[in-house]
Amino acid sequence: MTSSSKPAPRATAKRDLVRAHLIDVIERSGPGTSLTAERDLAAELGVSRPTIRAAVEDLIRSGLLVRQHGRGTFTAPHKVTQEMTGTTTNALAVPPAEGDWTSHVVSFATAPAGHARAARLGVEPDDGVLRVVRLRFVDGEAMSIERLELPAHLVDGLTAVDMEQGNFYHLLRERFRVTVHDAVQTVEPTVATPEQADLLDCPVYAPLLQITRVTRDTTGRTVEHAQAVYRGDRYRITSKLRFDASSG
Repeated sequence: MTSSSKPAPRATAKRDLVRAHLIDVIERSGPGTSLTAERDLAAELGVSRPTIRAAVEDLIRSGLLVRQHGRGTFTAPHKVTQEMTGTTTNALAVPPAEGDWTSHVVSFATAPAGHARAARLGVEPDDGVLRVVRLRFVDGEAMSIERLELPAHLVDGLTAVDMEQGNFYHLLRERFRVTVHDAVQTVEPTVATPEQADLLDCPVYAPLLQITRVTRDTTGRTVEHAQAVYRGDRYRITSKLRFDASSG
């Protein structure tokens, strides 16, 4: 190589160029916009199709792009936003977010609590526990899977149809005289199992938000243990924070 020769651009540099171009496209496009075909992008940017493919895969892993088998690659769809506040008593039961939320009950059955559920719900191992699994939709698209455990004696007469309409906590209060008061809730990341991916129409190992909640009523009884997973590509949680002199 002579002193005037310049090294060929590194593959990573080319991929970074493609990535920057795609991020600009994503920022200028609306959610769910179809991406230009790989061969056209390669010709436009003067790089190979494997370089395009590598940059696209990187953005899919980052959640900025989504691939729909048989249809192509698209900018990520709009995310449903759930605002969390200290006074929201029904947060994540019927999220105060845009869109039309509906439910479909996957399973609905009562069985003895057993030791683990008895400890979670503060009942005896032989007491009945109603276990409900329901799939929740926003504007007709699967968004989350909820698994609820309820002391059966508190909701005697509750039906699967009840769990597919209206606000569940309102129903507890108005029909069963159970008024929820507070809850301890945790949020952590997880990935979709094959069963969850099938129900949510997302890839296996796609990112999910897992939310676990233990809810008590005004008498201090535990009235609900809930565990839900939400699609990480379609759902996000925002919080309002307050700071004082001790914040750091």
